[in-house]
Amino acid sequence: MFSARQKVGLFLGPGLFILMLLLPVPEGMSPEAARVAAVAMLMASFWMAETVPFAATAMLPIFLFPLLKVMPTAEVTPAYGNHIIFLLMGGFLIAIAMQRWQLHRRIALTIICKVGSSPQLLLLGFMLATAVLSMWISNTATTMMMVPVAMAIIDQNREQYEKRTQQKIGTDYFGVTLMLGIAYAASIGGVSTLVGTTSNAIFVGMVETLYGIQISFFGWMKIGLPISLVMFCVAWWVLKTKLKNSPMAMQNNEADLQKHVRQTLDDMGTISREETYVALVFSMVALLWIVRGLFQPEFLSMISDPGIAMMGACSLFIIPAGKQHGGFLLDWSTAKKIPWDMILMVGGGFALAGGFMDSGLTEWLANEMSILRQVHFFIVILAVVLIVTFLTEVTSNAATVSLFVPVMGALALTMDLHPFALIVPVTIASSMAFMLPVATPPNAIVFASRQVTIEQMINTGIKLNLYAIVLISVLSYLLLPLIQQ
Repeated sequence: MFSARQKVGLFLGPGLFILMLLLPVPEGMSPEAARVAAVAMLMASFWMAETVPFAATAMLPIFLFPLLKVMPTAEVTPAYGNHIIFLLMGGFLIAIAMQRWQLHRRIALTIICKVGSSPQLLLLGFMLATAVLSMWISNTATTMMMVPVAMAIIDQNREQYEKRTQQKIGTDYFGVTLMLGIAYAASIGGVSTLVGTTSNAIFVGMVETLYGIQISFFGWMKIGLPISLVMFCVAWWVLKTKLKNSPMAMQNNEADLQKHVRQTLDDMGTISREETYVALVFSMVALLWIVRGLFQPEFLSMISDPGIAMMGACSLFIIPAGKQHGGFLLDWSTAKKIPWDMILMVGGGFALAGGFMDSGLTEWLANEMSILRQVHFFIVILAVVLIVTFLTEVTSNAATVSLFVPVMGALALTMDLHPFALIVPVTIASSMAFMLPVATPPNAIVFASRQVTIEQMINTGIKLNLYAIVLISVLSYLLLPLIQQ
């Protein structure tokens, strides 16, 4: 059955779609561009209302573009096999191998042990471990792995407090900050790399489709990583200040907390052969991505970042696991669990971008928005980031990027700016949703732990949203020359 929100999308989407097809074509716009705009409106309605699965909405251009005489099927479908999709696929396969052999858990626990055991450092350790893992594997998987570890720490700390004070304690800010730290770090860490979140990959594929500009893995890191680092520090600082209101955080039990984390790591035993081999493959792929972007060596001249990702992923199918387990580091029964719906959604974004470009809709939008030339660039970027940050609280970040990139690129060109001037901030802002449980899977997971109330998430999240809006606007402006190179 459809929810109330889905019912709105079910009627609003097709209604707007039909209305836009029946209305007279605006002056200067081609009939094909008007039809693409109608398809974009339908997809936007379905994505925002989640009327049908995201992947199903993403496949609408495959038959709507040909039916509306925009593009033939043979020209639409290659978007779903764009080389950026293989970058994502390779990243997903390597990530799922890490999860299969629990390498991600060992990395997380090791980081937490090394950082320290005071409440502030424990929060930092959990956030750092989450952010580092979220750079390479899905933020959902990272959060689901980190939450049980954090819950064990929270429960032990509560038990010690109640035993010492002989009084029960309800919701405590120690648990709240730890859980929110995990959720926020998962979203922030994903901004750093192209495989960290789907919206980054959509950005890269769409700018190549729209403008013929290729962005390497390292090219994105040059701007994504600095913004991620600054936002990470801000998030830790905001959450750290809340620990002053926590009786549980004021206990002098750092040794016990450290012992618990160390015991959890020791229970995993020594690092296994499988973990070692997966770590080597992962390290090789990450190193080649960075080397290719930095030095462009001759031996990598014909292979792109997706090729490197698939080389690492395919090697996992042929490297044998230990005798105790048999088989290989990765098999198809495990590999098929990668998020195919996200892959299709990325393809849908690329197909939509192709429709914008081929129909002339991008050019028409640029001409129509020429009035904004009179507005200072920084005011525009601030307004756009503000809109996207709060819009993505109720919509998928991938859907938001798919819909905003063509429009913002056109607006940037209208203002005689590089397309990245607005597209990059939009892409990053789409990952900065901290207020609502429905905004991101990490938010939903920590909310389901019952350690965080909706009021606590909103009160903390709105502060981070506002910090993110300012930081993204300023840092994108300052770092823009790096990614244009």
